Amino acid sequence: MDVDFGDARSILVGFGAGAVVLLALYSVVGLDDVASALSRADPWLVAAVGVVAICWLFAWSLALRTVLSVIAVEVSVWRSFLLFAGATFANNITPFGQAGGEPFSALLVSRTTGTEYENGLAAVASVDTLNFVPSISFALLGVGYYTTQFAVGDRVELAAAALLVLALAVPLAAYLGWRNRHRVAGAVAGVAVPVGRAVGRVVPRVDPPDEDGVRRRIEGFFEALERVAGDHHQLALALSFSALGWLLLSVSLWLSLLALGHAVPFAAALFIVPLGSVAGVTPLPGGLGGVEAALILLIVPITGVDAGTAAAAAVLHRGATYILPVLLGGSATAMLEADNVHGSASD
Repeated sequence: MDVDFGDARSILVGFGAGAVVLLALYSVVGLDDVASALSRADPWLVAAVGVVAICWLFAWSLALRTVLSVIAVEVSVWRSFLLFAGATFANNITPFGQAGGEPFSALLVSRTTGTEYENGLAAVASVDTLNFVPSISFALLGVGYYTTQFAVGDRVELAAAALLVLALAVPLAAYLGWRNRHRVAGAVAGVAVPVGRAVGRVVPRVDPPDEDGVRRRIEGFFEALERVAGDHHQLALALSFSALGWLLLSVSLWLSLLALGHAVPFAAALFIVPLGSVAGVTPLPGGLGGVEAALILLIVPITGVDAGTAAAAAVLHRGATYILPVLLGGSATAMLEADNVHGSASD
């Protein structure tokens, strides 16, 4: 999975833009206030946030391993962890979150396991889709409990309304897309083929795709999705791992606030985390800057802490769930690619 100079340059530009957004955000909040809050953080609880983040990666890697087993791709627990860490790395260095990182993640899965690219893409897309179900479930549970126990302000009502819209719109879009998957396949092929041919004329190393080949790959992708959806036992197991992962992400934010001396209701973290993650679709690598802004805007009215503390909690939580996975995932990707090159050379 080589990254050429143009890719590296675009990644660096994306991180530069994200850094500018972060600097502007924390300047508005007050850098001194954030630094002061961080200086009071309990180091043991900060370390616990990092441990919880690693457990989250492990839980979702087991969901990926379960989905891969449905399409007859067997990987070890350790290798599935490396694969998911690599996939998270791809999501965190490309814009638009999972939408930007999925093609690279699928390529890594394909190269590492020896399966077809469309199978790898189906596995990665299935895990991302499965992750939506418990995120919305936990968020609805959290907002339901919170509204019955605490006073609700306008911003909390707005967050709850946004959550309900997501809960209805995303499944509806997925249902309509699945029911019309043959039309979707035709539309994708109709766009991909001329674009590929145009790129092939400009870049000599790129072979232009033929329409039949593109259609076969898209049909293979949907067939793999059907196999995943048809195995209800493995689907339930993957959903369980996904739910555990979301629970751990919520624990990470809750511990981040606790480390700063604020024991907020855990129900608040249950719906702040999924709503905040929506900002990951911004055109910045991994939602850098956008997710932090969303977290601050949600934490302050929902928990009642000041903006400096909320921003500091976002630093701790995102440090564990964004920066740490980038470091681990980058190393995991390098390890897997080294194995892939060695395996190809020995064949």
